[in-house]
Amino acid sequence: MGASGGVASELSSDFELAPWHRVCDKFRNEFGQDAYSTWLGQLGYEGVDGSTVELTAPTKFVRDWIQRHYAPRLRDFFLAENPRIKSLSIRLAARRLDGVADRMSAPAKPVSAMASTAAQAAAESSALDPKYTFDSFVVGKSNELAYAAAKRIAETDEVAFNPLFLHGGVGLGKTHLMHAIAWEVRRRNPAKRVVYVSAEKFMFEFIAALRFKDTHAFKKKFRTVDLLMVDDVQFIANKDSTQEEFFHTFNALVDNRCQVVITADRSPTDLEGIEERIISRLGWGLVADIHPTDYELRLGILQSKAEQAESVIVPAEVLEFLARRITSNVRELEGALNRVMAYATLVGRPITMDMTRDVLQDLIRANDRKLTIDEIQRAVADYFNLRLSEMLSERRARNIARPRQVAMYLSKQLTSRSLPEIGRRFGGRDHTTVMHAVRKIEDLRRDDSQLDDDLTRLSRLLEG
Repeated sequence: MGASGGVASELSSDFELAPWHRVCDKFRNEFGQDAYSTWLGQLGYEGVDGSTVELTAPTKFVRDWIQRHYAPRLRDFFLAENPRIKSLSIRLAARRLDGVADRMSAPAKPVSAMASTAAQAAAESSALDPKYTFDSFVVGKSNELAYAAAKRIAETDEVAFNPLFLHGGVGLGKTHLMHAIAWEVRRRNPAKRVVYVSAEKFMFEFIAALRFKDTHAFKKKFRTVDLLMVDDVQFIANKDSTQEEFFHTFNALVDNRCQVVITADRSPTDLEGIEERIISRLGWGLVADIHPTDYELRLGILQSKAEQAESVIVPAEVLEFLARRITSNVRELEGALNRVMAYATLVGRPITMDMTRDVLQDLIRANDRKLTIDEIQRAVADYFNLRLSEMLSERRARNIARPRQVAMYLSKQLTSRSLPEIGRRFGGRDHTTVMHAVRKIEDLRRDDSQLDDDLTRLSRLLEG
């Protein structure tokens, strides 16, 4: 395969590998890490032939899914890197003979679900981040219950509560605790069968199992483990077949006294589009909320990270400034410190308050706004004299569809939420619907002065 993480082929003489990595970064930022790992991360980059980007996919299923759902946006990303790009070509990866790609062979046939299951199990082990351990998790009042429960599960063979359900906003530490549980369980008992998977990937693997008529392998993978951890379960909202399979998988594991850990962005009772029987079972064990961090916890997290830095010294006043100003989530907080330290290292300058403000001016502005999708939806509904329920409904009348697209556009422009997250907040819509809305409003805005004026007024209103 090509160079998703390897070496560019001979075709890439006029298009180095660095732009491919930048395209990957843009994809992650827009669609999220799970979508990248499941789809784009499986592609190989072969280079550019004339005006066509050459990519390879491991299976027809992956190729077709990317062509249907991501190809237009990928083309935009490549075009931003190279204005000569006009098209993408995604072919099936050629078979390999004695370590050399057999480019003259027929396209590879889709692998069976059983074969892909073995490969995915290995991938899930490697997907665990070694930085996410209990030792690196900073505990405060906002997360102490979740931390204690996670430690209890990892350090004992007894199933005290099943499932453990962790919920909270983006970047507050849910995934960190999931990884920490997995590392600790494997350290204590390497023979234990542990599977960590996002709800999105659970769904995609189930779809593949149905497609290749090998649900037996899927069930064997997920129902014969000692510990199953499913991240972001809200993703399966309104996906009936996946919920049915999840329900039976959950019951099989609990009946066999195997531990289940689930995370979501809200409590079980607040999950929308999830069957009542699943919601009931999610509340069987221990439900632990991870609240937004307070100043002391944010400062502690920054101090811990700064102490690990070997090449730069971060002044205390900078850490205190970041802890006060970056309040949205831990992920963004750590990212801000990483940016400052990277800048200082690359330009060879000491970290100061002025340099910190300059490097993080966009992030500081974003945190000053603290806009939410809910606020944008309400403001747009009021502006266009609609009920909020109408805008979130399935109705496609122009007087409702256009304000809905405006709200999606503003949600993308004024918040840091990904397209899948925005789609979920608009009645469980697919990210491609949001992508279409954003591009539609961008196109209309150039020619429609009234729409441009509406967007300007709404942006000023929302940004205060």
